Amino acid sequence: MRIAMIGSGYVGLVSGACLADFGHVVTCVDRDPGRIAMLERGEIPIFEPGLEDIVESNVRQKRLFFTTDLPKAVAGADAVFIAVGTPSRRGDGHADLSYVYGAAAEIAKALTGYAVIVTKSTVPVGTGDEVERIVRELRPELQFDVVSNPEFLREGAAISDFKRPDRIVVGAETEDARDVMSEIYRPLFLNQSPILFTGRRTSELTKYAANAFLATKITFINEIADLCEKVGANVQDVARGIGLDKRIGSKFLHAGPGYGGSCFPKDTLALVRTAQEAGAPVQIVETVERVNKARKKAMAERVLAACGGSVQDKKVALLGLAFKPNTDDMRDAPSIDIVEALTKAGAKVHGFDPEAMEQAKLIMKDIAYEQDPYDCAAGADVLVIVTEWDAFRALDMLRIKETMKSPVVVDLRNIYRPQDMKRRGFTYTSIGRP
Repeated sequence: MRIAMIGSGYVGLVSGACLADFGHVVTCVDRDPGRIAMLERGEIPIFEPGLEDIVESNVRQKRLFFTTDLPKAVAGADAVFIAVGTPSRRGDGHADLSYVYGAAAEIAKALTGYAVIVTKSTVPVGTGDEVERIVRELRPELQFDVVSNPEFLREGAAISDFKRPDRIVVGAETEDARDVMSEIYRPLFLNQSPILFTGRRTSELTKYAANAFLATKITFINEIADLCEKVGANVQDVARGIGLDKRIGSKFLHAGPGYGGSCFPKDTLALVRTAQEAGAPVQIVETVERVNKARKKAMAERVLAACGGSVQDKKVALLGLAFKPNTDDMRDAPSIDIVEALTKAGAKVHGFDPEAMEQAKLIMKDIAYEQDPYDCAAGADVLVIVTEWDAFRALDMLRIKETMKSPVVVDLRNIYRPQDMKRRGFTYTSIGRP
């Protein structure tokens, strides 16, 4: 099938490349000529394991193309995916849908025959209705359908998630639309990936509900971690004890500095606003959003406590800046709040991340960036582990201890064992463990 992907950011690029790998002919569109030029040169503007290889392979086989020319990409397409950004709107927290609606208007003008317009972007309930209204108003004679097909991609594992999904959710209102979407995802039927057809509004809400639930699990275990510290329990054992219950599951039960990234913060807030306007407030999600925001800010207090209450003129070494490993995404990363609080308290912050340094430099300009973990730790009064990159799990801690000014470690991801760190002579603080 011929597919146009409007938006070549994280979701659009991953989705477009994977659909091309299924055998479809995909054209990814972006307004940014610099981004398109990079992609045409074979340069990937984001870090995602496996993405570079899949893009290169499908470009070579002439199934994947990049352009700034939306009308050319859309003309004759069987399906047009909208995968543009929906950031939180300043002032009220609602999802900013201006890019979605702008894309819908451009698509309407460019379509040359029947096509399915698919919202891949995360959008509030009712967005598909408005997309349909926009297209119908501009092209009343056009035959088309609007479908909701939310993405469920984890940064760092997006290729696997797209090709071996837990489920594919499709909100379609007509049999024709369901047939087109079934054909697009037919290669996944071989893997017996379940495809769930729903109404369009149900599909839109499913995405928000999924992210809100996962954010709730993270926030729940973080609060249990705080309780563990007060009563002398071990949060990792608690998480395992409840996670073995199949009704609960073990995923997203890792205590840490709070969630960040491109999805959970904005999606939980957007769901809260949508629910408030609908007169059915989601009070659990409201609390989750508030508690997580406070938690990220509170992490700096743990560093201050480990340093005797003050970091004035002390070197603080941060390992990990991205919001999670295997990505360079800095959006709403806990490191941002931690650095802000520490620099305000007078610390000299140094940071290292295997992939996110260039993105971090655009946001955090008041810290020094180092080339590796050992340079970062050298002369530090305290070492703070913020992101659980695999490269940090087997550091030569004795070498680090020898170069640090004080052997103090604050492990916000619990990647080391307290007894091992004590044996090596560190003053060690972790999350939710005695």
